[in-house]
Amino acid sequence: MPRSGQPGRSVGSRLFDVLFAFRPGRTRLTLADLTRETGLPHATVRRLALELVGAGALQRTPDGAFTVGIRLWQLGTLAPLSVPLRTVALPYMDDLHAALRQHVQLAVLEGTEAVLVERLSAGNAVDVVSKPGGKLPLHCSGVGKVLLAHADPGLVARIVAQCLHAYTERTVTDPVRLRAHLAECRESGVAVVRQETMPGADSVATRVLNADGEVVAALSVVVGTGSVDLRTARPAVVASGLAVSRSLGWRPSAGIKW
Repeated sequence: MPRSGQPGRSVGSRLFDVLFAFRPGRTRLTLADLTRETGLPHATVRRLALELVGAGALQRTPDGAFTVGIRLWQLGTLAPLSVPLRTVALPYMDDLHAALRQHVQLAVLEGTEAVLVERLSAGNAVDVVSKPGGKLPLHCSGVGKVLLAHADPGLVARIVAQCLHAYTERTVTDPVRLRAHLAECRESGVAVVRQETMPGADSVATRVLNADGEVVAALSVVVGTGSVDLRTARPAVVASGLAVSRSLGWRPSAGIKW
């Protein structure tokens, strides 16, 4: 919901509202779109958007709409986690994708959701709604369960305590069952999800660790239900996760911290 009508908002916070109106699937916005998304007055949105164009953070198309500018994209490439992580992980994701010919995903924790920082897909793989930059729920996606299982206990308590949304009839929403799944994931480093996020899609996910043994990401494959034996996919996913972790500097002697 737009929150920009609140009094006392700084200019900087309103600029961020304009920028954060852009998201996967909403990469080209008109002035009317920005006004509706932010809740700011039309004149204010126009002024802020033109300032952002002048700074190179936004670009204006010939028909007057706005898109993310090259300077903002360049700034995003400096993010300390996602870009080096993607660079290290991509060769192993490529190998996993070549072996299984299914969706291969890499996600990190952001707030109370998992954010996809990379995904490789096959044309004949099961349809999925997520895409790079998109978000997945922590309680019922493969990458989400891995990240939640190794997250701060306070976050786990918040997620488990809330009314968990059932995306399908197989989504685990019972707090006791969810905690049991998370405990198993912490022990094994693997989450297996069967049609919890969307019907007809299963997932096997594993953790990615940094040099200090901290879980910094989750790697998964998403397959059509019944198209792949998840027991045969699991070793390949785990091996890829360990390979990415080693490339990030992790060694077994570092252990695993959470």
